[in-house]
Amino acid sequence: MELVNIPKRPKNPLDLPPGLLKKIGFGIAALLVVLIGYSSFYTVQEQERAAILTFGKYTGESTAGLHFKWPYPIQQVIVVPAELTQRIYIGYRQVGDVSTPVDEEAMMITGDENIVSADAVVQWKISNIQKYLYNIDNPEQFLRNAASSSIRSVIGSEKLDYAITDGKTEIQDKVRERLLEIQGKYETGMQIIDIKFQDIEPPSGQVEESFREVTNAREEKNTKINNAVKYENDKIPKARGEAQAQLENAEAVKKSRILNAEGDVAQFNAIYAEYAKNKGVTESRLIVETLEKILPKAKIFISDSNSDTVKYLPINELLRNSSSALSGNASASAGAQQGGAAK
Repeated sequence: MELVNIPKRPKNPLDLPPGLLKKIGFGIAALLVVLIGYSSFYTVQEQERAAILTFGKYTGESTAGLHFKWPYPIQQVIVVPAELTQRIYIGYRQVGDVSTPVDEEAMMITGDENIVSADAVVQWKISNIQKYLYNIDNPEQFLRNAASSSIRSVIGSEKLDYAITDGKTEIQDKVRERLLEIQGKYETGMQIIDIKFQDIEPPSGQVEESFREVTNAREEKNTKINNAVKYENDKIPKARGEAQAQLENAEAVKKSRILNAEGDVAQFNAIYAEYAKNKGVTESRLIVETLEKILPKAKIFISDSNSDTVKYLPINELLRNSSSALSGNASASAGAQQGGAAK
């Protein structure tokens, strides 16, 4: 009987059951597919925008929502809070309701070589994602340094008294203009919305107390000025009204006197017209009327002396007769009164 050598199957070096390697391979392939699919979709929130990088180069951006991209390393996404208004604090740090001063940022020198403490807050947002990501290394630190530099530059050109009293608004406007100029020069991709000073005041201690007294005095001055203006606004209209009333009264008196004068002139012209017609009669009448006004109790006798005959006027007898007539009339009136009483 002849023996035949049957070749043995090579043993599995890992001593794994048959088909397990295929299952592992399929599992790895499925896992890769899942990972690739998962990395191909990304979500952008409402206040965010995403920069899309293709082989490390900026190729576009996307807004809020679910988006597709090629898996890494073909494409990758950098999400930034582009729609969110952010704040940077100068001179202090705000964490919740807790405020911590930062003296090295707050202390500044004014134009008259005094020290002042200035706290400010800068509101900003991202306006250009590409410039924001690639033009500057640390955008927020750059903005903090630029804002601090702008504030120091402006306050360094102003006097302390003006900076802590009336100049706050103007200083804010100047700082904002300078900060916008710096942002435009370096193209940071950040938009400055506003800058507001929280406090501009001298350092604490005796200096602060002195300037507080100055501020109180200035406020008292403004109060007195406002009261004076109020008093002026109250008195001047009344005085103008009284002056206008006097002018109108004077105008009325003027018109009245003019009308009276015109009436007198018209009367005189009428008398003169009659006088021109018969000068003698008018002249005599005027003389008699004048004598009656001048001598109201005098007895006036008028005679015509145009003829050559000398006339004799028994003035004494006329006077006696007039006196007798007056006494007779008085006796008659008395008797009548007595008779009436007796009856």
